[in-house]
Amino acid sequence: MLTIPTRGDLHKRPVETDRLALVPVDASDGHELWFAVNGSRATLQRWLPWVQYHTDPVSSGRFAEACATDWDQGRAVRFVIREKSSGSLIGIVGLEQCVHMHRSAELGYWLRNEAHRRGYMTEAARCCVDFAFRRMGVHRVRVAAATDNHPSLKVIGRLGFRFEGVARQAEWCDGRWLDHAVFGLLATDA
Repeated sequence: MLTIPTRGDLHKRPVETDRLALVPVDASDGHELWFAVNGSRATLQRWLPWVQYHTDPVSSGRFAEACATDWDQGRAVRFVIREKSSGSLIGIVGLEQCVHMHRSAELGYWLRNEAHRRGYMTEAARCCVDFAFRRMGVHRVRVAAATDNHPSLKVIGRLGFRFEGVARQAEWCDGRWLDHAVFGLLATDA
């Protein structure tokens, strides 16, 4: 069984790295999420099919509310990534599809354009994976990225995930099918 700390506990004591604070997504984050997604829409929509559903601040607010509900019900653990120095919301990192019986989850992440090429995603994702293994009791984390999404594949490589195969035409996104490179990391690998 997975152990998921309450959002309230993590709001009081966020998960931190040297430069970043990871805080559970809250309904109040909707407005900031809208600006982050909308300002990076051209980049994000190429790889992430959900971007098309963030059509206005209201839809981003609904997403933020759903994140809180998913956390409280143990389905997913999604963090807002904030720069410690400025408090700015720079993206999301999280564990999707939490399966308590198998102690497994799927890593997902994105950054707004202004935060690219600074090592933030590797730092945030490493912290999230560590949280999964050490705080939640996850045994296996899966992650997938489009086979031609080279920046995401580099992050996955830096985190030490092992290649497990290619899922052909795994996702319809931005008018095309994406093949996914699939990777896994076990608690015993770390």
